[in-house]
Amino acid sequence: MAKKAKKGYVILEDGREIKPHRMSTGQYIIQHKWLYLLWLPGFIYFILFRYVPMGGLVIAFKDYSPFKGIWASDWVGFAQFQKFFSMHDFGTLLYNTLGISLLSLFLYFPAPIILSLFLNEVTHSGYKRVVQTLVYIPHFVSWVIVASLTYQLFNVTDGIINLIYQMITGHSFDILQNANTFWGLIIGQDIWRESGYGTIVFLAALSGVDQELYEAAKVDGAGRWRLMWHITLPAIRGTIVMMLILRVGGLLNTGYEQIFLMRNDLNISRAEVFDTYIYTKGIKSGQYSFSAAAGMFKSVVGMIMVLISDRVAKMCGESGLY
Repeated sequence: MAKKAKKGYVILEDGREIKPHRMSTGQYIIQHKWLYLLWLPGFIYFILFRYVPMGGLVIAFKDYSPFKGIWASDWVGFAQFQKFFSMHDFGTLLYNTLGISLLSLFLYFPAPIILSLFLNEVTHSGYKRVVQTLVYIPHFVSWVIVASLTYQLFNVTDGIINLIYQMITGHSFDILQNANTFWGLIIGQDIWRESGYGTIVFLAALSGVDQELYEAAKVDGAGRWRLMWHITLPAIRGTIVMMLILRVGGLLNTGYEQIFLMRNDLNISRAEVFDTYIYTKGIKSGQYSFSAAAGMFKSVVGMIMVLISDRVAKMCGESGLY
């Protein structure tokens, strides 16, 4: 019967018991000083630009005046939140924000996954690199350029897409001014611009798949579709779940710049979302406390959605985020 060591001791091969030397925290940091030096810039960045600004959220509970300053401004409690929830535009803002976000979740989120699966099936390395480069490029194009290209393609005067549509059907269709097509236009821009760049995470996960699994499945007669369904997708399921949790956490974040550039007086009924409303009230109208309350509401909802989706993922047998 093997001898059991006392608590805090280990047994050597010759049967002796020794107590291993434990390094202090300071000694451990000194021994790994170069790793901590590499970690330090990121730590400082998060402290200065992520955590320190959170102190300014106190203005959401005040009637903030730039002349009085944050601490001297009058405390109003939850008055700004009550004003935000009771305004007549709240229902419209929530409807538009959730509409765009859910549509993006169902149409845009699967796009990088599908593209990654197709790229993974390409065997010619040179062709694969060319295709990856071409689909990455749109990510580095600013939203201003994307909006300009969209106007050039779809405007009713000389847009090439509209001219082709007019040649086929005999009449034009103004997609830029139509409120009913605004959500689809935004999602289409997202798919074109971000799908290629989004494949980076999934292709990295696919690179770790054991190739022997494919060989064994081929011996059993599996074709490409069965290999993809039974081996490739299960191998990256954890990555897909993790990205989905992060995506759900940003359900109320539709992006300000893209929507602000594409909206106009005719499609404003479907284009006004929380991000653009906060800009209008906070920057243009100077209602800093009100916009801070609206932004805090978005952040709290996002945090709750991350916690819920992470919990659901763990209940389904996935690892989740933490």
